[in-house]
Amino acid sequence: MSLKNFVPHNYQQYCIDRIINDSAIGLFLDMGLGKTAITLTAIKKLKYEYWRISKVLVIAPKKVAESTWSKEAAKWSELNCLRFSFVLGSAEKRRQALNTPADIYMINRENVMWLVDYYRNAWPFDMVVIDESSSFKNHQAKRFKALKSVRSKINRIVELTGTPTSRGLMDLWAQVYLLDSGKRLGRTITAYREAFFVPDKRNRTTIFSYAPQDGADEQIYKLIGDICISMKAEDYLELPELVYNDIPVKLDTAAQQAYDRLERDTLLPVDDTMITAGSAGVLRGKLLQLCNGAVYDEDKNVIPIHDCKIEALLETVEQLNGQHAIICYNFKHDKDRLLEALKATQQTVCVYEGKEQEDAWNAGQIDLLLVQPASCGYGLNLQEGGHHVIWFGLTDSLELYQQTNKRLHRQGQPFPVIIHNLIVQGGTDEDVIESLNGKADVQDCLLEALKVRIAKVKEAVA
Repeated sequence: MSLKNFVPHNYQQYCIDRIINDSAIGLFLDMGLGKTAITLTAIKKLKYEYWRISKVLVIAPKKVAESTWSKEAAKWSELNCLRFSFVLGSAEKRRQALNTPADIYMINRENVMWLVDYYRNAWPFDMVVIDESSSFKNHQAKRFKALKSVRSKINRIVELTGTPTSRGLMDLWAQVYLLDSGKRLGRTITAYREAFFVPDKRNRTTIFSYAPQDGADEQIYKLIGDICISMKAEDYLELPELVYNDIPVKLDTAAQQAYDRLERDTLLPVDDTMITAGSAGVLRGKLLQLCNGAVYDEDKNVIPIHDCKIEALLETVEQLNGQHAIICYNFKHDKDRLLEALKATQQTVCVYEGKEQEDAWNAGQIDLLLVQPASCGYGLNLQEGGHHVIWFGLTDSLELYQQTNKRLHRQGQPFPVIIHNLIVQGGTDEDVIESLNGKADVQDCLLEALKVRIAKVKEAVA
């Protein structure tokens, strides 16, 4: 395969120059703007032209760490000389990888704590890149605390993400702290809250969430404007249209009765003033499972309830008339039931597991590719294999929803990308799609929607 020359667009060259000239920079670039190629180009220049760095660590989601960066470098004549070492797998394999000479060491974010503990006071990486820095947005997470502990030993740091505030402005503090050690938004999360937020959802003793003060967003963006670059794809790329197609799914009488019974039995014991994020997640998970057609019992056995949504999926696939599609599922029992049902289509059906399926999809060898968004929402380039996404099982995560859709809606996609959402009428699916469409804080919407449902159910049985 002949290599291409990487000729940066003007905005890409600007970002490359900023990485070279600034010791800390956040590239909050929309999906599809080429963050990986930009960063690789800057790394090569910093190491081999300016002699400013010696050892680079890239922290990324596991699937991205396995292949995305090395595959991107291999595409370009200017970058294919870069040597990669993959700090993945067992502890022994990770240790071997760390002792292998390379320019860039790739590690998945789950192993950051192990890496910090492994080196202790002998941290060797003078440049660190965090791919999808939004995964470090939780200031209480062990991975954030681990990286924070070695921040003073890192001379250069780059953060990459297209969704820095998927759940709101509160997500920014930890990410910006890793850039500037608290100089702009405060040295503690408490200081950040006191400066820019007011208590929002609460009961008598506990504050569940905070809302931004009036004008807080403008103040925050002004404070971090010198250290973060924000660009939207529509401002720089001629991307095809992104079309959303909501497909209503009506439950049959038996399925509706089963849904109503589960909703009533699950919600009634819960005092609406005592719902927490944990219990809300459990409630939501049960109801979402039933919308899809099956639920786990207490022993993790699968209890089939209905095929209404699967029938809607098969009809949607039939209407595509052979066009390829990615099908998103949530639960393992969704995948198993989908594989069984899709046999009737006599199309090539495959479950995404890694690079082999990615290459086959882009080569047009797979008609229907089943994906679990949490395992492939980042870094994959799937735009060559099709332009339809079918959400069989919706996700509560706005970030995963956007990231997964952008696997097709990116540079090189010649067709309009159509997102088909299968939505059970009157079910929890409607709450999810409403929160996703509203770009709202999904967790807050989850809590509010459940409270409304509890009130309705109690009123119905009163």
